[in-house]
Amino acid sequence: MNEVALALGWVGIYAPMALGAIGSTIGCGISGQASIGAMLETEGGYGRYVGLSAFPSTFVIYGIVIMFTLNREVTAANAGGLFGVGLLAGLALIYCGIWQGRTVAAAINAAKEKPEIFGLSLAPAAIVEGFGVFAFVFALVISGGIAGGAL
Repeated sequence: MNEVALALGWVGIYAPMALGAIGSTIGCGISGQASIGAMLETEGGYGRYVGLSAFPSTFVIYGIVIMFTLNREVTAANAGGLFGVGLLAGLALIYCGIWQGRTVAAAINAAKEKPEIFGLSLAPAAIVEGFGVFAFVFALVISGGIAGGAL
């Protein structure tokens, strides 16, 4: 049983990075597809579409920082905390990455039809980013209370 707990602790350390990478990949894929479609339908402004499609990439960065913050010797005493914080932070990051990709895709689709709303159309993506930042900050704060400290 102790080996299972230790394995779950290690999963918790790696989960924020892995799940953040999945969310960023899916989100960038969704927004990238919209970017490519917009480039086919417009006569210019391609750089802004490509730049927007990279917005969801931040969630893997948050996951990497959380992973390094959680990185410590895994013991039976801290495995549950590492697993809980890592998994839940990772789930928040994956969802934020996917939904930010969807909001960016919607912004790209709207801006190609009505370019004057380009800046304002990014507000929903910024709101989703804010939720990712909340998950990131609170994971960092709570990880300080997990036994073992950083390596």
